[in-house]
Amino acid sequence: MAEGLSGRQPKAVQSALAVLECVARLGAGVTAKEVASALELPPATAYRLLNLLVGEEYRVRLPDLRGFALGRKVAGLAGAIAPVRVPTAAREVLAELRREVRAGVHLVLYTATTLRLANMDQDLPLHDPALVERHLHATAAGRLLLAEQPEWRDLLPPSRLTRFTPATVTRPDQLDACLAEVRAVGWAAQTGELHDGVGCVVAPVRSAGELVAGVVVSARADVRELPARVRACTPVLAGLLA
Repeated sequence: MAEGLSGRQPKAVQSALAVLECVARLGAGVTAKEVASALELPPATAYRLLNLLVGEEYRVRLPDLRGFALGRKVAGLAGAIAPVRVPTAAREVLAELRREVRAGVHLVLYTATTLRLANMDQDLPLHDPALVERHLHATAAGRLLLAEQPEWRDLLPPSRLTRFTPATVTRPDQLDACLAEVRAVGWAAQTGELHDGVGCVVAPVRSAGELVAGVVVSARADVRELPARVRACTPVLAGLLA
């Protein structure tokens, strides 16, 4: 059993959170000296806490080494709680696509580290949207995000490769192969790994080369091909979602 917090640890956690809030308030480029002054902390303490937050990717050191800024994990947390808004014009594109594609059509939005279901097909809904958002290895939408990472294990430790069906990829070497294929073809697909007999494929929506969204097509069938109509709509959505 893990040991409980010692008497000093809650204070250390509070100090780290205060540093996190201070950098967010003062903005990118804030220095350790400025953080120490704002929080009335000893400079050595402020610098130690900033380095700890950098190591955990809640802070980044700017390229010129003159200050700090928010890290990718903060962006991921913000993306997880921010309200999802899809422009009316984008919803209209999805509605037209649903009339043409004989399967469920859904929209996911991406941050650097997370995905969120932003618009689900109400006539052919996903079985469990929360599973899609949490278990990135077993869904096409999740693999598209993992394929963007220089090292997917930083985002998804191998210990979290949960098995849902006999077809679920749970070995790191298998997932490496799947992600290499995603990078090669530019889109992702899977069948029967999250739910038996259900497959999905996702087309990336990119703005200035950055993955911002994905159009997911799901069906109670073996899904291995990306419909041309889905691929064709992604540039339109990119302009609407950027």
